[in-house]
Amino acid sequence: MNWLLVVCGAMVGAPLRYLTDRAVQARHDSVFPWGTFTVNVTGCLVLGLLTGAATHLQLLLGTGLCGALTTYSTFSYETLRLAETGARLQAALNVAASVAAGLAAAFAGAALAGM
Repeated sequence: MNWLLVVCGAMVGAPLRYLTDRAVQARHDSVFPWGTFTVNVTGCLVLGLLTGAATHLQLLLGTGLCGALTTYSTFSYETLRLAETGARLQAALNVAASVAAGLAAAFAGAALAGM
């Protein structure tokens, strides 16, 4: 039954990632991957909020939704593409900002959840 919670969360998270990424990126005329950055930080915030939540909620929203919403592979690929096209500063900023904002969002989510 746990796998079904993960699948249900992923069914929402994957399209949400795609739609959010496209909507955010369409608003920026920049090589910086703002869409991926946004979904990854948002996922960190939600996971922070879920810290200590009931197991079923963690599986549905944490593993399923956030697992499908966020994307480390796309983050890595976009960073590599930035570096390959000569946008090395943006590549470094993407790594630094993603790690810092992701950690800050996870801590903020945990704090908001009263952890």
